[in-house]
Parts: sequence; C-alpha cells; structure tokens
Amino acid sequence: MKKLLYTLLFLPVVASSQNFHFSGRFGLAGYQGDLKEHSVTLSQSKLFGSVGARYDLSERFTARSYFSYTTLQADDKKGTATMQQRNLNFKTRILDLELTAQYNIFSLNYRWWTPYVFAGVGAFRFNPYTNDAADNRVFLQPLSTEGQGFEPGRSKYSRVQISIPLGFGADYALNEDVRVGLEFGYRKLFTDYLDDVSTTYVDPTNLLAARGATAVDLAWRGDEYNGAPYPESGTIRGNSKNKDAFYYVALTFTFRHYFDKYKMTSGIPGGKRDKRVGCPASRG
Repeated sequence: MKKLLYTLLFLPVVASSQNFHFSGRFGLAGYQGDLKEHSVTLSQSKLFGSVGARYDLSERFTARSYFSYTTLQADDKKGTATMQQRNLNFKTRILDLELTAQYNIFSLNYRWWTPYVFAGVGAFRFNPYTNDAADNRVFLQPLSTEGQGFEPGRSKYSRVQISIPLGFGADYALNEDVRVGLEFGYRKLFTDYLDDVSTTYVDPTNLLAARGATAVDLAWRGDEYNGAPYPESGTIRGNSKNKDAFYYVALTFTFRHYFDKYKMTSGIPGGKRDKRVGCPASRG
C-alpha cells in the first residue's frame, strides 16, 4: 500500500520532469548597423553564451527560455572609405532574456535528429561606449551625440529594449536525455541606437552647451582620421530607416534529468530506458 501511495504521489512529477530540459548555448555573436559594412560576417564577432531551459509541450512544439550574455562591437576603420572618414566605433555588453516557441520538423520520438525553427519575444539591456583619444572608456548615451533630449523631436533612447528573437537550428539526440545541436539566432530590434548612431549631426555649439566638449569630440571623430572639420548641422550621420540588429551562431547542449532511480525502485512502468529517442510521457 505504501509503495502504491508513493507511486501515485510522485507520478505527475516524474512525468513532468521527462519533458523538462536544462539547456546551454555557446558560440559567436555579431552586430548589424551603421558602423559595419556587411550585414552578416564573423568579422568583429565576440563570444556568446546562454543558460536556459526547454519544456516539450508535444512531439513537435517546445517552449524555451534563455538568458544570454555577449559583447557587440564595430569600428568604422574596418569599413568603407566613407566610413573610415567618419571614424566612429562602439562596444556594448548585451544582457538578453528570451521566451520563444520551437517547432521541430521531425519528432524525436522516432528520429535521432530534427531541424527546427523558433520565434518569440525578448528584452535586452545595452549601454554603448567608446574610448576617447586618451583611451578612457566613455559611455555614449548620456552624451546625446545626436541631440537626444535637447534637440526638438529627438528623445533620449532607453537602454532597455524589446526584441523579437527568431531563427533556426538542428538538434541531434545522443540518447533519451542528451541532445546537441547547432543554432542560428537573430534579434529584430526596435531601436537604431545600439551603436549610438542613427540620424544626423547636430550643431556643435548646441551640443557643447548641452553636454560639454566630450560629446562634441565623440559625435564626430573624422578630425582624428584626416583633420576634417565637424560637419554642418543636418549632415547624415547614420541611416535611421534601418534599425540595428544582432545575431549569433552557437552550439547547443540540452540534457534532461529524470528520476530513473526512483522509477526502478518504485515499480513505475518505464524504469528501463526505451529504445526510441523521445520522451515516453509525450508519446501517443
């Protein structure tokens, strides 16, 4: 009787645990925006890492959540001749939280691998900075380099933003509990200030009065490249029509811990591993 009682109490937990997976990602991330010549390259990429979890809702659908960290960067010196004359650069740390749904093309109950696609919602924090002529780190958002916060129609941008995570990948099941894979992810953003560059140059006199000499020095750095004077107010500095973005390529690792020892000692069916790949709890 005691054995039966324990079985009834723990069976829902055991069944649920079979659908729950811890997960991690490790790879490279890159930036898209005004300070990079090509949209997708490994040039100037930085390390990317995530920790998270997945929950199998069915044979094909999986709910996922990840917390990710990376650094994004770009430098006009590595771009076109026009970009080199502008001579801007930036770096930013990215803290990213996502909640996505994954659709598996094949069922891992019957195959050892499957391609998949995913999409969802996310939020991220960024804080662009550069190094001045004396090699001191300077954060750019407080400087309002394009007049944000004091020029008419230009609001100061928030360093916490919403994103749309989407991408594709493939999972390969080493056994019932361990999967490895490769994933390409993309973040559609709703800000063009990931790199602190978006619209036009503002009058340097107004910028000096509002934010000081450092803001003027870092809004235009062409003088460091070829001694060119500060551009006239209204001259194009960036392309506000194309929002910034970032992407990553990563190896994925997913593992499931479920209560085999308890199942084997309690007599719950399924104490021995099924020869098929997928989760016994989700099979029809």
